[in-house]
Amino acid sequence: MATVNREAIPAERITTVGQFVADVYLPWVAKQKRPSTSRSYSDIWKIHLKPLCADVWMKNVRTFHVQGWLNSIDAKLSRSTHKHVKNFLSSAFKVAKQKGYFDGVNPVTDSSINPRAIAPEETYAYSLEEINGILAHLREPAATAFAIAAYTGLRVGEIEGLDWDGYHDGEINVVRSIWNGLATDPKTRKSRAPVPVIRQLAERLEMHRLRSGNKQSGPMFRTRRKGTRLSMHNVRERDILPALNRCEVCHKAEDDCTLVNHKYKRDAQLPEWHGWHACRRGLGSNLYSLGVPDMVIQRILRHANVSTTTAYYIKPVADDVRDAMAKLENNIPKPALDTNWTPTQASGKAN
Repeated sequence: MATVNREAIPAERITTVGQFVADVYLPWVAKQKRPSTSRSYSDIWKIHLKPLCADVWMKNVRTFHVQGWLNSIDAKLSRSTHKHVKNFLSSAFKVAKQKGYFDGVNPVTDSSINPRAIAPEETYAYSLEEINGILAHLREPAATAFAIAAYTGLRVGEIEGLDWDGYHDGEINVVRSIWNGLATDPKTRKSRAPVPVIRQLAERLEMHRLRSGNKQSGPMFRTRRKGTRLSMHNVRERDILPALNRCEVCHKAEDDCTLVNHKYKRDAQLPEWHGWHACRRGLGSNLYSLGVPDMVIQRILRHANVSTTTAYYIKPVADDVRDAMAKLENNIPKPALDTNWTPTQASGKAN
């Protein structure tokens, strides 16, 4: 009884990690976070953590337990995956403390991810030349959707959620994002900021409006059959990838090439698809190459802080690096004295 009386956690909140995650934490995530985050956390729990710690008593967990779980995650997975698993655990124990299921220092605080985890691959940013090349091979409405991504930096869910009445006065106003058919608020408060539309994109949008029946309201991208919002996932699968992944022999899309008597080989002269988000990184990098200040790029991409912009969305190309070093070379003043202390002919001694 003395042991029970000293227990800081109420008896009704003494539970296993698995019960807490299933009954408390994941429902909390579903209410507090975006649907995509909720789905991601559910996958992390089922795939990586549930087999390791579901039966462990929540109140007994210490840092060495957490470290053991993190060490058990497959080292062949990317470092970002390992970080996501650790973030899941840290958030879960934070909520557990707040709700009385755990007492003490968060046991994830002093743990570390597996140092042998694979470093993430370098992300990609489209150049202006690649953007023009991709646009030249896309049909509508895929071309207009891609142009919005490339010239405004909107996220793919924000493009899917655009309405015609949100486009006016030379700006696109982002008021929603669509994920798996679910409408949510934009990612952050700053994501609601209007985005200027350049002339080349404005011309495409006006042509797209005419093709859509000169609509003034409703979804900017809609299906033909029901007038519902067009899925950008379907645009990628049905229009973009078949247009860019064509066989160099028969010039047919990869799926159609199997009907011809030869092996598919992608036409290397076509631009490659690197995903919707490469447009957003491309806009940041292209603006930077044109001399636009970091803080302005941050405003255009609608990031919460400029450190995100500079760390992940500005990717100087090799020419930028060479030009920068050439500027350094041309601006170093010539030395006024012989700094090598070359011996004089008269004395043979150093000056």
